[in-house]
Amino acid sequence: MTFFDHFRIAWVHLRERQRQTVLTALGVAVGSAMLVTTISVTNGSSSNVVSKVIDTAPHVLVSAERIEPIVPDNIIGYPSGTVSMVEKNVTVEAKELIKNYPDVVERIGRVPGVLSISPFVLSRVIARNKSRFTACAVRGVTPLLEADIAGLKKNLVDRNALDELAWTPNGILVGNLLAKKLNAGYRDRIVLVTKNSEEYPVTIVGMFSSGFNAKDEREAYVNLPLAQRMEGIAPNSATGVGLRTADVKRSGGVAVTVQRLTGYRSESWDETNRNVIDFYNRNAVITLVLVGFVFVVAGLGVSSVMTTVVLQKVRDIAILRSMGVQKGSITRIFMLEGLMIGMLGVFIGSPVGHVICHFVSLIRFEASTAGVLRSDRINIIETPEAHIIVIVFGILIAVISSVMPARKATRYMPVSILRGEVGV
Repeated sequence: MTFFDHFRIAWVHLRERQRQTVLTALGVAVGSAMLVTTISVTNGSSSNVVSKVIDTAPHVLVSAERIEPIVPDNIIGYPSGTVSMVEKNVTVEAKELIKNYPDVVERIGRVPGVLSISPFVLSRVIARNKSRFTACAVRGVTPLLEADIAGLKKNLVDRNALDELAWTPNGILVGNLLAKKLNAGYRDRIVLVTKNSEEYPVTIVGMFSSGFNAKDEREAYVNLPLAQRMEGIAPNSATGVGLRTADVKRSGGVAVTVQRLTGYRSESWDETNRNVIDFYNRNAVITLVLVGFVFVVAGLGVSSVMTTVVLQKVRDIAILRSMGVQKGSITRIFMLEGLMIGMLGVFIGSPVGHVICHFVSLIRFEASTAGVLRSDRINIIETPEAHIIVIVFGILIAVISSVMPARKATRYMPVSILRGEVGV
């Protein structure tokens, strides 16, 4: 039998059960549409997180942790085999610092691909405004250098806030959610309390809104000299250095080069924020697996239709077998029926999924501060690859679901059927 003969017989079988065939194909279509929508939503969610991380974090972060330990001066130059004893050199309260950070910045500046460099001092404090208080992380920076490091200039609520911070020695730039917690506004004075119970009155000179709720409600910026005084460190010391690179995709290579030149641990943005990125990627995979079970249900529907067709066509199968039709041809006929149902379903479901994605992208709602990111919409990224994956997967499920009924059709003995020994 030719392929056309197989196709004609399969078409006749499905046409005789139009309602059941259409309903089964609609089941595959629903699964296809839901999977296209889910893939697009998860792609949009992951892409939104990555873009937010890139916009709100340094491309490369140089911490104060040394990879190459400093060799004491009294050991340098001594012959091998010499033992040097160092007494009272261990301080429990010693802080990890980048000492003489101008020299480190000068070495980093020679690395190709580095656009901006900004040293900073991080201080954990309690921010207090009258009877309101909350814990926050204050980052001491040089405003003009920090402007482009983590998208700070782009996220400002007040356009001139960074300039005003540079002009105000005791100024502070706070996240908009932190200001809301403290019930404080522009030019209000709040107090920063350090771990040593020292109080530093500061004036709010502006606010920023990054879209990361944790950052907006727990972070603030002050001038570098003020942060150094709060931490009690020397004017040429810093707790880290933030870098912005020309190509964010090559930040990993830049981090390796910087670490080799400076001896301080350097991490690219994706290494620093790996937990957040992995969390969203895991959620995306789990969601896809759960939605994928819709296809499994649709596959059971295809298998049910094929089984019914086989039971109804037992006598026709016997006649075909008695005419010399091989078992392989019988199997191909019923698998072709599954293929036709799957193709009908996915070619309906794929356009429907596109329409659903379009309408979901138009939905707007009030931005919430309950999650990790603050957004007023569901981010959708619809790609041709998503539709191709769904089409292939849908057809494959339909064909696989028709294998068992097709093999069952070949197990009947034509003589037994024609004698009436097998129920029809």
